Amino acid sequence: MIEVQHVSKTYARGVYALRDLSLHIGKGDFVFLTGPSGAGKSTLLRLLLRRDVPSEGQLIVGGRNLAELTPRQVQAYRRSIGFVFQDFKLLQKKTLLENVAFVPRVLGLGASQQQRRTFQVLKWVGLQHRMSAYPRELSGGEQQRVAIARAIVNDPLIILADEPTGNLDPDLSLEIMNLFREINARGTTVVVATHDRELIRRVGRRSLTLDHGEIVETT
Repeated sequence: MIEVQHVSKTYARGVYALRDLSLHIGKGDFVFLTGPSGAGKSTLLRLLLRRDVPSEGQLIVGGRNLAELTPRQVQAYRRSIGFVFQDFKLLQKKTLLENVAFVPRVLGLGASQQQRRTFQVLKWVGLQHRMSAYPRELSGGEQQRVAIARAIVNDPLIILADEPTGNLDPDLSLEIMNLFREINARGTTVVVATHDRELIRRVGRRSLTLDHGEIVETT
């Protein structure tokens, strides 16, 4: 599914965010990326989302070299990816229904399909009764559930999450990870970046530890 082949990413003054990184993530895998701040976790997720391209090496997803995609192909590719952020990125002036329905609307689905899909995923995360609420009326854990619902409403092949529990307490963090485990059990590939090693231990999935842009440990 995901092949990272000798990928390096450099920024100003030759500073490496990733250095000669190689790894394989199979279809349906659940993988944690961990390591200290600045280790390269977020950079790798940006490359996987095709927000950036490697300075060296190749990033192959589903048999396609992401650096070679045309702008139209990039848009199509991103529709197969769900992304979850640490700070939720919800539209504060929109209801939960509107926040989640935004994705199928952009995809061009009809109004009835938008409503059906949105209701289904909000029900799945246990928030169908709050569809008319606004993000500010929710707890942090509830907001992240909405963000996850938005990420999966288009039935993506891959879910990428960047520190999705960084603003949550340990119990809520585990609840959110259980949602990711359920998503993964349906066949979706899940890649989660987190510095929380205790959470990784509790969830019990493969983890790759990065430091200064290199993999230093695999468990």
